[in-house]
Amino acid sequence: MPGLTVRRISEETHRALRMRATLHGRSTEAEVRFILEEAVKPASRLKIGSEIHRIAREVGGMDDLEVTRQRSRIQGADLA
Repeated sequence: MPGLTVRRISEETHRALRMRATLHGRSTEAEVRFILEEAVKPASRLKIGSEIHRIAREVGGMDDLEVTRQRSRIQGADLA
């Protein structure tokens, strides 16, 4: 798993992070991870499955869609 080092943050910021982490019952490192994940993966991001479902509802659903599954044997590539 990748690591990240953040240098030169102010004492005030570090103290605020420690306090926030304590309030949430996490370590400072876990709190920083949480903040970063929330920043780069906002709850309002597009979720492809949900979007497909929304579009299907708009066109009247997909209940009558016939999907057949192929049961053929998987074959690897011939590299010879």
